[in-house]
Amino acid sequence: MKQKTLNGFNLIYSLIKMRWVSEIIQSISYGNNRYNQILNSIPQMSHTELNRKLNLLLNKKVITKEENSYILLDFGKDLIHIFDHLEELEEKYLAV
Repeated sequence: MKQKTLNGFNLIYSLIKMRWVSEIIQSISYGNNRYNQILNSIPQMSHTELNRKLNLLLNKKVITKEENSYILLDFGKDLIHIFDHLEELEEKYLAV
């Protein structure tokens, strides 16, 4: 595997392997931009865990916070594209 491909894979994998990260990113992409909207859209996630993951996503430049709203940055939008593609692969190759 080329080094750039491997680095890109590791970057994406380091985020999506963590519990709740993909759910948070998808929730924001669905228009749940405020803290409580995100929290309410993901059953069983605690306030503490949401705070941790939002801070991580802010630090990784996946999202930004403007006033009281979270917004996907280009990296976050690219991740949504990857999630969508993974769902398409599941439907195509793992459909029973």
